[in-house]
Amino acid sequence: MIDSKNLIKYLGKKNINFYTGVPDSVTKEFLNELDSDKKCENIITTNEGSAISFAAGYYLAKKNIPCVYLQNSGLGNAVNPLTSICHKKVYSIPLLIIIGWRGSPYSPKDEPQHEVMGRITREMLRLLNIKNCILRSDKDFTKLGKLINFSRKNKAPVACLVENNQFFKSKKDLKNKKKLNLSRYEFIESLLKKIKKNTYIVSTTGYTSRELNQIRRDLNLEKGKDFYMVGGMGHASILASSFAMNKKKSNIICLDGDGSFLMHMGSLLTNARLNNKNFKHVVLNNFTHQSVGGQRTYMEMINLKKLSQSIGYKKYFYLDKKDKIETAIKKFLTFKGTSLLEVKINSFVPKNLTRPKSFEIIKNKFMKK
Repeated sequence: MIDSKNLIKYLGKKNINFYTGVPDSVTKEFLNELDSDKKCENIITTNEGSAISFAAGYYLAKKNIPCVYLQNSGLGNAVNPLTSICHKKVYSIPLLIIIGWRGSPYSPKDEPQHEVMGRITREMLRLLNIKNCILRSDKDFTKLGKLINFSRKNKAPVACLVENNQFFKSKKDLKNKKKLNLSRYEFIESLLKKIKKNTYIVSTTGYTSRELNQIRRDLNLEKGKDFYMVGGMGHASILASSFAMNKKKSNIICLDGDGSFLMHMGSLLTNARLNNKNFKHVVLNNFTHQSVGGQRTYMEMINLKKLSQSIGYKKYFYLDKKDKIETAIKKFLTFKGTSLLEVKINSFVPKNLTRPKSFEIIKNKFMKK
């Protein structure tokens, strides 16, 4: 296994002290240690393509190699700047990419949504002409060092892949420190009790889909149909918006998270421009990338009321207290027009939370009339 402190120290000796990227579950222990290291600067971005571009800007200003961290599922977001900015045939920008390798063919069986990307990750890196190595223990730092030397000499991106559960557990624990008395579980339960039978719900990846799935099962709440976005982070609202445009006689609710909301925020303009009266957008906001380690999303810097209304959403609703759930949900569901409900929640997660399975069945049930 890998000691995060030793890796940060080793990279520091290689003059790599600047980090940027998108948090993920594989690298969360590493990022928790990085967050407390005063010698390093770490900037979290909203998506992986932005992280690559941000790192390129750092190199152009400082002439030092930056480090980008991302999950392999986000490698697709990073392809554009890797090929059109950093590639040897364009601006030839050196950087180190630490990739959380979900679905690695060498690891125990992973969730289905990670298997395809897991199998093709190294092939993608080969096509991108990015030299890489697999990092499994501190002994592999020598291989990593050679890659960094290659990057510096040839001014080219390089990568190291880290499989799931490869970092030793960090003693650092990032928690949502905001004292809120409302949980995601309580909101979803109340919502399911209030919706009409012909309501469709599209839920974002992470705890949101997992809790929605479990609440349905445990409490036998059957009104409405669900589509769980077990992958495709940041794309829940645009999928729901398209569905709403073509399902006008039903209410379509998107259950989004703050990290997902920020990742492809340009989708809001499309949602608003379509002006589907049956489209309802919920942002479950706990100010953190909760399911991947609790890193800040910096969502507190955004006034969602002003943002949503300025971009064209017809109505903004707000909820942050348990005793206001019934009233807020009722007003939200009865409003006719593209609307957004911001729900500020704490970090509570039920124990023994299961995951949605049988995706073909879920899809067919969602599409059934």
